[in-house]
Amino acid sequence: MGRRALRKIDPSLDLSDWLIEEENLPDVLPSPVLFTRAAPLEIEVGSGKGLFLRRVTKTCPDHDFLGIEISRKYARFAAAGLAKRRQTNGKLIQGDGVRILSQRVRADSLAAIHVYFPDPWWKKRHRKRRVMNEVFLRNVQRALQPNGVLHFWTDVLEYYQSSLELIRHTTDLQGPELTPEQPAEHDSDYRTHFERRTRLHNLPVYRCLFHK
Repeated sequence: MGRRALRKIDPSLDLSDWLIEEENLPDVLPSPVLFTRAAPLEIEVGSGKGLFLRRVTKTCPDHDFLGIEISRKYARFAAAGLAKRRQTNGKLIQGDGVRILSQRVRADSLAAIHVYFPDPWWKKRHRKRRVMNEVFLRNVQRALQPNGVLHFWTDVLEYYQSSLELIRHTTDLQGPELTPEQPAEHDSDYRTHFERRTRLHNLPVYRCLFHK
């Protein structure tokens, strides 16, 4: 299922405290330039429309969250959702999540990394483009603090199975622990927009987590 058109962003909305271009990031993350308090930091790679960030910044106020989205228009849309709600514990980076994790994130620094419904790159010759690859997973293990968690969800069984096998052979992360499906109490009570669309079509979602 492809992405739907985005609603227009209110032009009067100031995104400057919520949207950061990759080239304007501090050299090392976490950084007090982004969040002044000392709180556990979690990163979502591939934030899409930002539903996860909007929900989790509200339900987990004691943690800080960085979403990373490579698409400029989706990064702006997700940042606008945070700005509209004045969620100061969340920010959106427009950039390449794989590169940022590799080059800017300190070792043993993240409480969690979230990867939800990444592009499956269906054609076999394109699968090297998948975010769940050996280099990314080694950097996940390096960046997570002890007891840190990798959350991975997809609606593609082959991607799920091959990723679990890759995690086993590439990292020392402990798992998988299966994440049970929770009943949705309202229309926005889903982890991401992709989860909502998938479940409304009565299609399966494959969920797991790994601990460092």
